[in-house]
Amino acid sequence: MCGIAGIFSLSNSSLGGLEKHLQVMNQLQKHRGPDAQTTWRNASDKIGFAHQRLSIIDLATGNQPMSNGQGLTICYNGEIYNYKELKKNLSDYSYKTNSDTEVILAYYQKYGAECVKHLRGMFAFAIWDENKNELFIARDRFGIKPLYYTIENNIFYFASEIKSLLPFINKAEVNTDALKEYLYFQLYLGTETLFKNIFELKPSHTLIIRDANIKINKYWEVYYNIDWNNSAEYFSEKLKYLIEDSVKAHTLSDVPIGAYVSGGIDSGIISSLAADSTSDFMGFSGKFEYGELFDESNYARMIAKNKNFKLHEISITANDFQNSIENVIYHLDQPLAGPGSFPQYHVSKMAAKHRKVVLGGQGGDEIFGGYTRYLIAYFEQCIKGAIDNTLHNGNFVVTYESIIPNLVSLQNYKPLLKEFFKDGMFDPLDKRYFRLVNRAPDLNNEINWKLLGDYNPYETFSGIFNSQNVGKESYFDKMTHFDFKTLLPALLHVEDRMSMAHGLESRVPFLDHSIIEFAATIPADKKFKDGTLKMILTKASGNVLPKEVLERKNKMGFPVPLNMWINNELKDYVKDVFDYGKNKNREYFNYNSIFDSLKTEGEFGRKIWGLLSLELWFKQFIDEHNKFKKLIN
Repeated sequence: MCGIAGIFSLSNSSLGGLEKHLQVMNQLQKHRGPDAQTTWRNASDKIGFAHQRLSIIDLATGNQPMSNGQGLTICYNGEIYNYKELKKNLSDYSYKTNSDTEVILAYYQKYGAECVKHLRGMFAFAIWDENKNELFIARDRFGIKPLYYTIENNIFYFASEIKSLLPFINKAEVNTDALKEYLYFQLYLGTETLFKNIFELKPSHTLIIRDANIKINKYWEVYYNIDWNNSAEYFSEKLKYLIEDSVKAHTLSDVPIGAYVSGGIDSGIISSLAADSTSDFMGFSGKFEYGELFDESNYARMIAKNKNFKLHEISITANDFQNSIENVIYHLDQPLAGPGSFPQYHVSKMAAKHRKVVLGGQGGDEIFGGYTRYLIAYFEQCIKGAIDNTLHNGNFVVTYESIIPNLVSLQNYKPLLKEFFKDGMFDPLDKRYFRLVNRAPDLNNEINWKLLGDYNPYETFSGIFNSQNVGKESYFDKMTHFDFKTLLPALLHVEDRMSMAHGLESRVPFLDHSIIEFAATIPADKKFKDGTLKMILTKASGNVLPKEVLERKNKMGFPVPLNMWINNELKDYVKDVFDYGKNKNREYFNYNSIFDSLKTEGEFGRKIWGLLSLELWFKQFIDEHNKFKKLIN
């Protein structure tokens, strides 16, 4: 696990100050790899790589950037879990190290751009081919490892984190299309970032530059080709095998490992299986002492006790928020997702004191259907089907009779139900799910929408929701697929940044392409039987977890008592943050309306979180862009 960066002259000319610029890029990503800091430049100084290393595999000989003496040089971030198998399969290559890095070089030398199809793992890497005068960049299938790029003055820059690109852009400006997507979804739907002219290489894509021409290709996609011929038992047994195999692969390390343990099914499964397959294992958990709605540590302790591993716990306070939230936004580079990034920052900080590698349960909700909004969406469709007498014509995964026992899960979602059913009821499925995930209606007068242009995020949403790789009949698959393509990368962004802020590698075993491809073949009625969230995952892992964890109906997803703090301990701090923005006369915000919202925000609302994150982002990256520019002057 590392931080990578690079500079490439598109005009094929030598770059002045290249070494200094590479060192600046490294310095801005130093937290990603404290074990080694290195740079590389080719003989003509038209390309250079920068690398910060966190040593996990081949501690002695795995330093980068790595050259093979035949014109290939790689700068790589990630882990390839099948590298030993790949090495055996390509034994005619003259290996000089025991690293997975060199295996990527070997496969690129033999297969070129097709090398990525052989890799099982998480990765972002760049390979310079001196013989072809070509730069090849690739990112893993799911976007576990980050990669951003920009072009300024005919020079191509790339890095693991956006902050390493900021010294090289002339002016830091907000991208209004991305800002509008953030206000709608608290995430971004495409390749654009919140910074104008800085782009993200999408998951499952490669980027090739040759003769100043940039070509971007997709090399992997998940297809929902449903298997109607097998039983629920078949699917659960095969899924069990695939998950166990993935966890075993993800425990490959030359240093001890641990895991995040939230108290839920996903992290519980991963940590329990990892504890069975590795020694000296330990878990890490966080909580808020604000009552049971914000504390599920009891379930985390049950999981640890069941598998007899040590659990480290941390209590997180309002004072922690005030002292660290600006660091959180700085490490995120751009605000996205919910306030869960804040507690994860603190749990990662604690974990980094004991481990270099942790496992997490990210992906379980998006792959197997764990979000309560899926139940809300189906509840509406069951009502519609009952009225139209179409419940049993094959268009529905569940019936209203079967879904009723699971509606207890909606106890804490009455405000969302009220808002969801307020208008558009029984509209087409894409419009109804858009209504569930769209947060813009909650931002009444706080935003000057006219200044954000004519771009309509619904059009981009609809293209993803109605993608041709998903069957038209399954509402469930369409919803989970949309979240898999949009929300999951945002959560992986948080996972990466909050762990790497402390030099900690986070691995996500659910995101193994064999699991994803198999899960896409499972019929929706097996995944979501009778409205039971993550039914297939629960069935596949039933003997791994304590009964109390397996059968709980109140999984929280690490909620933060932020809105309670805002009206108490953090009242003055939050007001000061928005006062600062008001004094800056930010044209996109109506601060008087924001101050009014501070008094009316619901207990679990995310309006203030979203606006506060934006304000802190403007302050650190737009207002203070010159501090980045000065690093190269």
